[in-house]
Amino acid sequence: MQITQIIFLLCLIQFQLVFSQPRQELVNIIIAPDHANWTYEVGEKVKFHVSVLKYGNPLKDVEIRYEIRPEKMDPIMEETIILNKGETVIKGGSMNTPGFLRCWVYTTVDGKEYKNMATAAFAPEQIKPTATLPDDFKAFWENAIEENNKIPMDVEMTLLPERCTEKVNVYHVSLQNYKKGSRIYGILCKPKKEASYPAILSVPGAGIRPYNGRVELAEEGIITFQIGIHGIPVTMDQYVYDNLRYGALDGYWTMNLDDRDQYYYKRVYLGCVRAVDFIVSLPEYDGSNLAVTGGSQGGALSIITAGLDKRIKYLAAFYPALSDLSGYLNGRAGGWPHMFRPGNTAFIKDDKIETALYYDVVNFARQLTQTGWYSWGFNDVTCPPTSMYSAYNVIDASKEIHVFQETGHWTFPEQWVLVNKWLLNKLGK
Repeated sequence: MQITQIIFLLCLIQFQLVFSQPRQELVNIIIAPDHANWTYEVGEKVKFHVSVLKYGNPLKDVEIRYEIRPEKMDPIMEETIILNKGETVIKGGSMNTPGFLRCWVYTTVDGKEYKNMATAAFAPEQIKPTATLPDDFKAFWENAIEENNKIPMDVEMTLLPERCTEKVNVYHVSLQNYKKGSRIYGILCKPKKEASYPAILSVPGAGIRPYNGRVELAEEGIITFQIGIHGIPVTMDQYVYDNLRYGALDGYWTMNLDDRDQYYYKRVYLGCVRAVDFIVSLPEYDGSNLAVTGGSQGGALSIITAGLDKRIKYLAAFYPALSDLSGYLNGRAGGWPHMFRPGNTAFIKDDKIETALYYDVVNFARQLTQTGWYSWGFNDVTCPPTSMYSAYNVIDASKEIHVFQETGHWTFPEQWVLVNKWLLNKLGK
């Protein structure tokens, strides 16, 4: 199979199953800032071009309501107007500090409400994080990894014949992690032919789900290990994960947030390092070329794993969550899962705020030395771009960013073409 074919398959699978675009609707609200790159200097004024289309044609005399607001914050301007010709220009004002200004537009046609938005960036490369680095941050994680290293991996591998291909063996893998009896699970795909291979660790977005493994990459001569983070097998029926999602693991991202040693993500972060332990133990691994990749929570875990473990050589992260969580405490958007948003008094407490600093992507980004590839859009309402730039801007390592301004918490196929070419190239494929 040619490299162009494998990239196409990767794009198709990832795009359709994980990061789908929003569905097309009958009425479309089209919004765009008046700069082609959607980017402005601090103090520069933005205008938003707005049109409302049905069957591709402007709707005449349609009523719209618009709001101008910093992302995730209250409106600073709002108005209801009639579009005589189905289009208008909204003066959005400006920002006096680096950040993002968003224009939301709403309209109701035949009893159904439609909405859309566009986001202008103001000097995003100048955004600084609000998250501070605890004095003992490095020591905390070094000690945690040292303690984890004392726990035997106790590897269990089960061949999954129905998933194997002519070139690849696929295994369900279980590793001991965090404490005796606690385990992390994943799908290992490795080429059958005896040789030395580079490897990719695939880390998951938020949620509870089964995994299929990255067979298509393994067929191109790359060991892949796709992990879950919840300490449960990743080959069960979907209803099991649904029950956990709405039951015992509902809101897992805030469990034990008041204690840095018991917070849910401590076992998760250590599990990612344990997954690296497993990969480098494989006799087929080439001993040098190892990448980590993921989106959203997986984008966060990509940065975190590389920040904790220098055996990672490359990372590729889409719209990383868990970035600059304290943004809300400083009058601007913070990262997913938004536990410190205004009014969330159950979580805006000193012990929880302090714990979050040990898990914030910003502080792992400060540790990076590896070459990284990053991509997101300005319209992301799940992982606000202010939070992501807060992490990206502190990275003092080789990095490249690919901004697709219009995207929200999803990707265009073209983004997958870019990232997969980049990964395959870096790994010598």
